[in-house]
Amino acid sequence: MNSNTGSADSRQLAMTGRFDSNAQLQHGHAAGASPQPDELARDISAAPAAHRGDSLEARLLRRLLGGLGNPPIEFQLLWTGERVAPIGTRPIGHVRVKDRRTLLGLLRDPQMRFGDAYSSGQIEVEGDLVKFMVTLFQIFARTDARDSITSRIGGWLRRPRRNTLAGSRDNIHRHYDLGNDFYALWLGETMAYTCAYYPTAQATLDQAQTAKMDHVCRKLRLGAADSVAEAGCGWGGLALHMASRYGAKVRAFNISKEQIDYARHRARQEGLQNRVEFIEDDYRNITGRYDVFASIGMLEHVSPENYPELGRVARRSLTADGRGLIHSIGRNRPEPLHPWIERRIFPGAYPPSLGEMMGIFEPWNLSVLDVENLRLHYALTLRHWLERYEAALDKVRAMSFDENFVRMWRLYLAGSIAAFETGVMQLFQVLFTTHENNRIPLTREFMYPK
Repeated sequence: MNSNTGSADSRQLAMTGRFDSNAQLQHGHAAGASPQPDELARDISAAPAAHRGDSLEARLLRRLLGGLGNPPIEFQLLWTGERVAPIGTRPIGHVRVKDRRTLLGLLRDPQMRFGDAYSSGQIEVEGDLVKFMVTLFQIFARTDARDSITSRIGGWLRRPRRNTLAGSRDNIHRHYDLGNDFYALWLGETMAYTCAYYPTAQATLDQAQTAKMDHVCRKLRLGAADSVAEAGCGWGGLALHMASRYGAKVRAFNISKEQIDYARHRARQEGLQNRVEFIEDDYRNITGRYDVFASIGMLEHVSPENYPELGRVARRSLTADGRGLIHSIGRNRPEPLHPWIERRIFPGAYPPSLGEMMGIFEPWNLSVLDVENLRLHYALTLRHWLERYEAALDKVRAMSFDENFVRMWRLYLAGSIAAFETGVMQLFQVLFTTHENNRIPLTREFMYPK
C-alpha cells in the first residue's frame, strides 16, 4: 500500500491548560506553566503515587488535555483506578492505560509509544477506534510544531530506511511478502492494494477497484496498439486489466517475489501470459520503449533522492508521444511518514508533496497534463479494508500471526482512515507526457465514461 498513516507529531504540543492552583509540581513547574512531554514524564517518575486522593499522573493528564483544547477523550489509569475525563464534553473515546511505565513512555515519545503500547495491549481504546483516531488528528492539526528545533532533530534521527537497490528489496520484502493469503483475506478479488475509485459512495470494494483501473486507463487513452511499462505492479491486477479489457501489451516490474509469483499464476489462469510479462526486477532496470509508463502505488517506496532517476527511466522509456501516470499517497507539504508507520508497517516509505513530485518531471522536461486528488476515495477504500480485516481476524490468527500483529494492523488501517479523512494525507494522480507531444486532447472529456 501505500499507505499510511499514524498520528501527527505531538512531542511539541503547546500545553496551556491549568492545574488546581494548590498543585505543586516537580522541577519548579508552577500552575498554568507549559512543560513539554519529556518534562511531564520526569515529573511522573520523580513524584509520589498520589496527593490528596488525586495522583500526579492524573493531574498531569488533566493539564495535558486542557492544553489540547479539552478533547472528548477519557483516560483511565488502571494502577490507580482514576478516570481523567474532559470537562463539559461527552467522551467519544476511552483510553485505558495499564501501568505507570506505559504512561511514562507515552509522554516521552508519543509517536512511537502509543502505537507500540496499543499493539501490545498496554493501552486499550474503548469505543470507535476510527473516530478516536480522527479526533487525535484533529487535535494535532490545531497545533503547528513541525518546524520546531526538536521536531526537526527528531525527523533527522528517524529518517526512513534508504531505498537503494538492495535497501528497496529488503523494505518491500518486510511488508509485501507477509504472504499472499494474508492480503487475500481483506483486499478483495482484485488484490489491489492502492486507492480505489468510487463512482458512487455505495460501490463495493471490488467495483471501486475495477473503476480505478478504468479511470487510469482512460486517462492514459489506452488502446490495443499500445505497449506499457508498469513500475511496481503489486499482484498484477492493473497489468492484467490493461491486457484483457484494453488489448494492450504490458511489461510489469516488481521486486516482491510473492507478488510476482501470484501475478504470473493469474496471467496463466486468464490466458494472458503472451500479453503480460511479469518481471522480478527493480524499476531502475526497465529497458525498452513504450507508449505508456504507469506507476500505481510505488512512488511511496522510492524516496525523493531517487525521483530524478525515476524520471530518467520514464523519459527514456516513452516514445515521442508517450503518456505516463503516477499514482501516489502524498502530503500538502513535505513531511516524513509517521515514524511508527515507517518503522512497524512500511519501512523506507515516504509520501511526497506535489512540489517534491516535480523532482520526477522537471529534470527531464516532462510535461504535467493533469493532477487529481482522490483523498476521500482512499478513506472509503480503507474503511472497506478495515471492515474485511476485522471480519477475517480468526483466519489471520490461524496463520500464526500473534495478537500484537493483529492489533498493530488494526491500528494501521484505522489510523490511515483518519489521516485521509482529516486531510493529513492526500492521494495524487499525476498525468504527464513528453514535452514535444502535441497529440493531446483539448478537453478532459476523455477521462470520464460517456
